[in-house]
Amino acid sequence: MQEKEIKEIKLDIEGMTCASCVKAVEKSISKLEGVSFVSVNLMDEKAVVKFDPSVVKVKDMEKSVKKAGYGAMLISDDDYDRDEIKRKKTVRTFRNRFIFSSIFAVPLLFISMAHIFGLTLPAIISPDLSPLNFALVQILLVIPIIIFGRNFYIKGIPLLFKGEPNMDTLVGLGTGAAVIYSLFSTVEIILGHSQYVSGLYFDTAGVIIALISLGKYFENLSKSKTSTAIKKLMNLKPKTAILKIANSQKEVPVEEVKVGDILIVKAGMTIPVDGTVISGNASIDQSMLTGEPIPIDASSGTHVSAGSINLDGTIEMKAERVGKDTVIAKIIKLIRDAQSSKAPIARLADVVSGYFVPIVIGIAVLTFIVWILLGFGFVFALTMSIAVLVIACPCALGLATPTAIMVGSGKAAENGVLFKSGEALETLRKVRIFVFDKTGTITYGRPKVVDVMPINYDKDELFKIAASMASKSSHPLDKTIAREYKSTLFEVEEFQAIAGRGITGIINGKRVRMGSAKFIEYKDELSIKDGETPVFVEYDGKIIGFIVLSDEINPTAIKTVQKLKQIGKVYMLTGDNLKTAQVIAKQVDVDDFFAEVLPDKKAQIIEQLKSNNVKVAMIGDGINDSVALAKADVGIAVSSGTDIAMESADIVLMKNDLEDIIKAIELSNATIKNIKENLFWAFFYNIIGIPIAAGILYMPFGISLNPMIAALAMAFSSVTVVTNSLRLKGIKLKGDVKI
Repeated sequence: MQEKEIKEIKLDIEGMTCASCVKAVEKSISKLEGVSFVSVNLMDEKAVVKFDPSVVKVKDMEKSVKKAGYGAMLISDDDYDRDEIKRKKTVRTFRNRFIFSSIFAVPLLFISMAHIFGLTLPAIISPDLSPLNFALVQILLVIPIIIFGRNFYIKGIPLLFKGEPNMDTLVGLGTGAAVIYSLFSTVEIILGHSQYVSGLYFDTAGVIIALISLGKYFENLSKSKTSTAIKKLMNLKPKTAILKIANSQKEVPVEEVKVGDILIVKAGMTIPVDGTVISGNASIDQSMLTGEPIPIDASSGTHVSAGSINLDGTIEMKAERVGKDTVIAKIIKLIRDAQSSKAPIARLADVVSGYFVPIVIGIAVLTFIVWILLGFGFVFALTMSIAVLVIACPCALGLATPTAIMVGSGKAAENGVLFKSGEALETLRKVRIFVFDKTGTITYGRPKVVDVMPINYDKDELFKIAASMASKSSHPLDKTIAREYKSTLFEVEEFQAIAGRGITGIINGKRVRMGSAKFIEYKDELSIKDGETPVFVEYDGKIIGFIVLSDEINPTAIKTVQKLKQIGKVYMLTGDNLKTAQVIAKQVDVDDFFAEVLPDKKAQIIEQLKSNNVKVAMIGDGINDSVALAKADVGIAVSSGTDIAMESADIVLMKNDLEDIIKAIELSNATIKNIKENLFWAFFYNIIGIPIAAGILYMPFGISLNPMIAALAMAFSSVTVVTNSLRLKGIKLKGDVKI
């Protein structure tokens, strides 16, 4: 049976204003056959959809969303510039809407409220002397405001009849009721019933629309500040590159650079694509990519990444990864995916929002009925129900989680930690078992010469002979010896590698053999530490000494393990032999270790550790770690590892600094705390605000809420949530974490 093909896409959603909209859009897409997953984010107005393309088409999704009252369009992952333009356009729209609404709302409010402040209007529009003119001038002023706020009516009201009311519906119903009743009062004035002049609520509708536009302007302005991490990275991407053609240079758009092209990067320029330096020397600042403040010295053979800055010197480099394959492009994609994803805690807001708006409408209707039955009259009851409709704020609920996720993941990226999803950001703080791969994670995974031990021979000469032989070999240990010897080499003749044993050759006319003690037939006791590997050298039939190599422990591993042991258990996994594993485990001081473990067994061990209902994190770097990384509750990959490991992981550490795991946990704790604060204030605001608007304090204390004040409170509740999330940008990471 053929396995289903599952495709993942992103849709740009238009017209969402609150958490209820999110629920409606998700429902409209998820009901389609063939759709297996939908996640809609109010913050960046995107929908991530997983589906079977043989069953459902993108056009079907777009039609279904449109039918629900919103817009949907397929987008690629490279549309950040378009998103930025859209965001700026939205900010500008609400700013203009507020300005133009205010031009009419201010005189409208002045005319309607002048008598309260003891001011006298001209006789021609006086409510006492010319009640009809008083009403007509307000109609003329409110019409432009209604036109500016038309979306509340042409989008919000129809959604009520579709069974998916949202924030626009609440505002549309509240202001619409005020306008309709005011028009009724105007008709009564025309019929000669001048007492209805006190029943004009055009100012309520006009000012509410203006205030909500102001709130939306500030909300979108604040939202635009949450994606500064991506903005900084986007600014790093150069627009042009200097292409070397024969003996000439040509400046070309970076999009035209192809793999294999030779590029020239001068001092002060940004590295245009990923590649390797082939000539020249330079000091490269990679801080924006890795968070590492110390520049690297680049020379022939050094790998450099797009977005890094050449501080001094001129280099020639060979392009190896271009466009969306560059490290910076992948980082931007990872951050955007994380910011678009939902943390499990967001489901609480989703569930509540599904019922929120219908419940608010029910409370508004009930408020109207109760005050009528209590004998307070139609106008009072209507005022109270309008206040209920406009004070309710599903926006704050909808923004509580995504704003914090967006700022938190951006802050992490600035510190060299890439969260690939909101779920990883939330789950990390719950992890109590940390499992480290050894090679390439706890250790650097590259052997280092720790000593040169001559046996009745000159030390420098021994190293030179060994390095000369090693320079011809492809064995990792030999490569290390050759790399670490910095002087001239002997000529080697008749070189031969004997698989699994050693190498032979002739130097200065004499036979050289180099390899293990068994190969050289060395039988004496050795004075080396556990975990060290000797490579023996035999010259002209005599053993002249050995080179001692050892895998170097990442200096941050010991500190990190000690800190993690304060919050849980730390284990080490390795495919290496038991003796070497024991040495490393003792040096790093893990709680326990598993040696001689094959890749599939690594995943089984992770499953075993998870079986006790404890959250498990796996930290690794290689292809052989990818299954275990995927199997763990949280997979953490170090960026020096393979692309496969980074793809399988949930979190990527851009530096080889394991202490960044502690920073990641700190940020996880801070972000979830921030989300909880946001949800508390969103719930608290509605739980307190709606009953007060309904008039719960009127009977005992005579306190009621003017609908305009309710609108102002609603408008700024969302701003409060976004502003609280922005506090995460200023968090100081201490590099310490406890339960």
